[in-house]
Amino acid sequence: MDLELTGRVALVTAASKGLGRATATQLAAEGARVMISSRGADQLARTAQEIADATGAQVESCPADVSDAADLDRLLRETRERLGGVDVLVNNAGGPPPGGFDALDDAQWQQAFELNLLSTVRLFRGVLPHMREQRWGRIVTVASSSIRQPIDNLTLSNTLRVGLLGLAKSVALEVAADGVLVNTLGPGRIATDRVASLDAGRAEKTGQSVEEVRAQSEAGIPLGRYGTAEEFGKVAAFLASGANTYVTGQNFLVDGGMVRAI
Repeated sequence: MDLELTGRVALVTAASKGLGRATATQLAAEGARVMISSRGADQLARTAQEIADATGAQVESCPADVSDAADLDRLLRETRERLGGVDVLVNNAGGPPPGGFDALDDAQWQQAFELNLLSTVRLFRGVLPHMREQRWGRIVTVASSSIRQPIDNLTLSNTLRVGLLGLAKSVALEVAADGVLVNTLGPGRIATDRVASLDAGRAEKTGQSVEEVRAQSEAGIPLGRYGTAEEFGKVAAFLASGANTYVTGQNFLVDGGMVRAI
């Protein structure tokens, strides 16, 4: 299938590794010109070069902290200067720290809000004028399976990811007439550093081995295993593509059937 992305400008945040990197790689392989961003400059530059070498695409990098408004402004400006207006946005951000309600203070709530929700508001503001003017745009917001089923000990993520869903749905309705499609994608247990860290934390808390924790998680997944970042990236790339012409305002899970909710 031709995803009709040749020459399109794509911005992918939190893309030095994991879900963001896999999505950026898929977009580049389909002919998009890609800007990737994350906080660590050295790792980010290596990732950009590796994706470019693997796909033959133009891949640029710009280190930025998405929770910082000035950094986001600079990221958007450099993307426009180096590649042009953003046609495709895949907004991804690291997950907030684990913890139950009683363990979280105001500072942690504020930091999580700025990282996981306000950053998305700012990115939407930055890319939507160009998309609406040209009457074509695709936005994929990376959330979590917790948008359908809360995850134990992830109170910050459970709360803010649902906020992302409400934001994306609201904006999707406002911009549909302008040819801009907005969707939300929630990963389940994907084999990333984030999930490995959560498994390690649970193992320490329960006195189990990491292998035992993972086996228990996999037992609750109908497909019987953790997903790969590449599997997630393929779904994200379709939603972000020209081949997607009639899907907007929706939320999808890439979770191997883990969430039982209808």
